[in-house]
Amino acid sequence: MAETNQTEVYVYEQVVILTSCVLSFFGSLLIICTYARWHDLRTTPRTLLVYLSVTDLLSALSYFYGVLRIFDSDSGDCIAQGAISTFANTSSFFWTVAIAIYLYVFIVKSSQRQADNLVLYFHLISWGVPFAITVAALSLHKIGYDASEVSVGWCWVNIQAEDHVLWMLLTGKIWEFIAYVTLPVLYILIKIHIHNAYAALSEYRPILTSSPVSHSLSSMADRKLTLIPIIFIMLRMWSTIRFLLLLTDSPAGHNPVLVTLHGIGNTFQGAANCVMFVLLTPSIRSRLVALLCCRGQDRHWRTESVSQNRESAYTPSHREENPNAQTWENSEG
Repeated sequence: MAETNQTEVYVYEQVVILTSCVLSFFGSLLIICTYARWHDLRTTPRTLLVYLSVTDLLSALSYFYGVLRIFDSDSGDCIAQGAISTFANTSSFFWTVAIAIYLYVFIVKSSQRQADNLVLYFHLISWGVPFAITVAALSLHKIGYDASEVSVGWCWVNIQAEDHVLWMLLTGKIWEFIAYVTLPVLYILIKIHIHNAYAALSEYRPILTSSPVSHSLSSMADRKLTLIPIIFIMLRMWSTIRFLLLLTDSPAGHNPVLVTLHGIGNTFQGAANCVMFVLLTPSIRSRLVALLCCRGQDRHWRTESVSQNRESAYTPSHREENPNAQTWENSEG
C-alpha cells in the first residue's frame, strides 16, 4: 500500500482517544478493586465481569501505547503492541458473550448449577481461542503496521499481507459480528423471561407492583439489560464501518470524525462497563460514596487535629489546659 493511503491521525484525535484509554483503564481498575474490596460482591456474574475488565484494561494499555506512538512501520514494539491488543480485544468479545450466556442459562433456564458448570468452558474458550489466534498470526507474520486503515495509530494486521482481510476477520471482526447477533438475542430473551415472571408474580402478589423499591430495582435491571447490547454495538460499530469501507476501497474510511469515533469505541468499553456495573449499581455506588466520605472526613479530622496541636505548641497555657494533647498526638502518629 502506498504511503499516501495512510490515514492521518490528528493531534486532537490523539488527545480524545488517549483520554478514552485512561478512562477505560481506571474504569476497569475500579471494577476489579471493588470486587477485591468487598467479598460479598464476589458472585459468579461479577467474577466474569472482572475477567472481562482484565481484558479491557489490557486493551486500554496497549491502545494507549499505540495511539501515543502512531506507528509508521513494522517495528518490534508495533508487533508487540499489535499482538497484545489483538489478544485482549478478541478475548473481550468472548467474555462479553460469555456473560450473556451465563445470565441466559441462570435466569431463563433457572439453573445455577448448569450455568456455573459453563465457567470452565468460558475460560478455555475466552482465553484459549484468542491466544491461539494471536500466536498463529505472530508465527505467520500477519501482525504489524496497517497504516491506520482499520485502526487509529496502533498496529493490528499487516496491511501489506495478501490475505490481510482474512486475518482481520480471524483476529477480531468475525467475533465482533457474532457478538452483534448473539448479545441482542440473548438479552431480549432474558428481558422477556423477566417480564413474564414479574407479571405472573405480581398477579398473585399485588403488593409487589406497588412497592417503590421493587419497581425501582426492576426498572434498573430492565434498563441495564437494554443498555448492555446497545452500548456494545454503539461502541463497536465504527470500527466495523471502517472495515467495510476498507473492503470497498472507499475514501470515507479516512474521515476524521469516523476515525475519532472508531478510536473511542475501541478504547471506551472498560469505562462503559464501570458506569453500568459500578456507578449505576446502587449497592456498590453507596459503598464507594461511604468509603470516600469516611476517608474525607477522617482526613479533615486529622488536618484539624494537627493544626490544633501545632497551635498548642506555641501556646503554653493551652498545653497546660490540655495535658493529654501530646499523648493523643503520639497515639495518632
